Amino acid sequence: MCVDEKTSIQTREAEQPPRPACSDKPALYEARYHRCGARHLFAGLSVADGHVYGQCLTRKRFVDFRAFLEEVIIPEALRRKVLRVILIIDNGPTRASKQLARFLEEQTSVLDGQLSIQVAWLPVNTSWLDQIEIWLSILQRKLLQPNHFLSVGALEQAISDFIGYYNQDAKPIKWSYTIEKLQCKLTTSTYLLVSCSKEDGENEWRRTAKGMKQLKLSEGPFKVVLRL
Repeated sequence: MCVDEKTSIQTREAEQPPRPACSDKPALYEARYHRCGARHLFAGLSVADGHVYGQCLTRKRFVDFRAFLEEVIIPEALRRKVLRVILIIDNGPTRASKQLARFLEEQTSVLDGQLSIQVAWLPVNTSWLDQIEIWLSILQRKLLQPNHFLSVGALEQAISDFIGYYNQDAKPIKWSYTIEKLQCKLTTSTYLLVSCSKEDGENEWRRTAKGMKQLKLSEGPFKVVLRL
């Protein structure tokens, strides 16, 4: 289960409702709007079948993240009679590692062997590896743009309806970016700059995976730079 949150979803009531494009007029998105509040969406995506589960809350703390697990994820896992849930999460502030560890220990005794919960932490600065980010992008493009909701209640209902609609034809997300492509990119982006001072009367050389290029630099001296 890939879990993350979309924070501060604004509820904006535009002075004029969005007008779709027609044959002689472009689409109209009113620039003036009134703020009606905001919500934080906690969402989880089942890697096995692509189904999405979400809950809108007023704040984004660890207790809210815990509430999402207790009220949405764990009951759904028990309903499906799943024996083990692996949470794929990043190092966001709402996932306090120490508090989360204590919470999982408590759930071990509460669930009494019905369900085990494990955590797979993503490396730092790699939240894009979380598949729920792909779905949150779909939500942003398909529902939240343009942003025109009369109240936070209307926003929550629209998100709930969108999740239900999405789950009707949900499919697992398959990565199109392979390990081979990543290795090729890392190889071609590796280069070494060998430095020399301008007084030496020599040219700067850049070494790349594709060969050597001779570059004339206007100033010196230059430092040796190695980029991986």
